[in-house]
Amino acid sequence: MLKIRRTEDRGLAVFGLSGRFEREQVSELQKLLEAEAELRKVTLDLDELRLVDREAVRFLAACEAGGIKLENCPSYVREWIETGRETGYEL
Repeated sequence: MLKIRRTEDRGLAVFGLSGRFEREQVSELQKLLEAEAELRKVTLDLDELRLVDREAVRFLAACEAGGIKLENCPSYVREWIETGRETGYEL
């Protein structure tokens, strides 16, 4: 189960993700981010993220490529993002 909490700091929207982030939650988070994209900069705080699947990693990589900052990104998620870029998987 994924919990998403939103905070705001000086015009910056921060979405804290905690728990499991899987394919089923990608569209939910995508809608939240799209609502914010026109208004302000966005950061995803991944400090409490415990488990992700392949689709979630692809989504996070696409977010980062689109200018969203990934804060407190777990090392295994960072490694999967980098490995994906190196192997050229489609985002």
